[in-house]
Amino acid sequence: MFSLGLRSFLFNVGWYAGTTIIAIVGAPILLLPRRYVVAWSLFWIDFCLGWLRLTCRLTHRVRGLENLPAGPVILACKHQSSWETLAFSRIFPQSATVLKRELLFIPVVGWAMARVGNIAVERGEGAKALRSLVRQAKQTLAEGRSILIFPEGTRVAIGTEKPYQVGTAALYRQLGVPVVPVALNSGVFWGRRKFIKWPGVIDVEILPPIPPGLSRETFMTTLRERIETATDRLVKAAH
Repeated sequence: MFSLGLRSFLFNVGWYAGTTIIAIVGAPILLLPRRYVVAWSLFWIDFCLGWLRLTCRLTHRVRGLENLPAGPVILACKHQSSWETLAFSRIFPQSATVLKRELLFIPVVGWAMARVGNIAVERGEGAKALRSLVRQAKQTLAEGRSILIFPEGTRVAIGTEKPYQVGTAALYRQLGVPVVPVALNSGVFWGRRKFIKWPGVIDVEILPPIPPGLSRETFMTTLRERIETATDRLVKAAH
């Protein structure tokens, strides 16, 4: 356990120190065109994932890439850990992640989140937030980019259930593009609000797309069943 604790400590120290240095040195990049900000962000993500691999011996693999349709889609992803907030920008390049607006106020890092074209929504604003979500998502699709959303709206620890939020259904109904469910088992290795990072291989599984045109109830039932069934399988396989 000491070894695991030491490795996790080294990761955290390097993560925060490296992030601070990259943010300060690269801050002027925020004034350049978006493509430079994206490249800078991916450099930071590659540093974080590489440091995680070196210190904690934690890597990942992706299955089911053949299930991604051509053209932009809605990626509806399970959310168990901070890991996917890093890795998904690399796994799903040029996608816009739906995130809470307050994250954009983090100095430099939050500003970069805004500049790369993520979709920020204000929690607790109900119908107003949904309208803003749909409006920004339509603009993202018009740019030829996919939308990545966490249907539960927050990280959910393994063994805990939370309802799927209405935002995913609103996007499905309004945008008319396939929804691609994504399952994972990151919480086995990097738990929600957990300090210890366990060594291993995180599995990300891209599932067959759900075509547009289903009723809201049928869509939400199908989405939840696909994600939760696959996630349970991946979690059991990791133990």
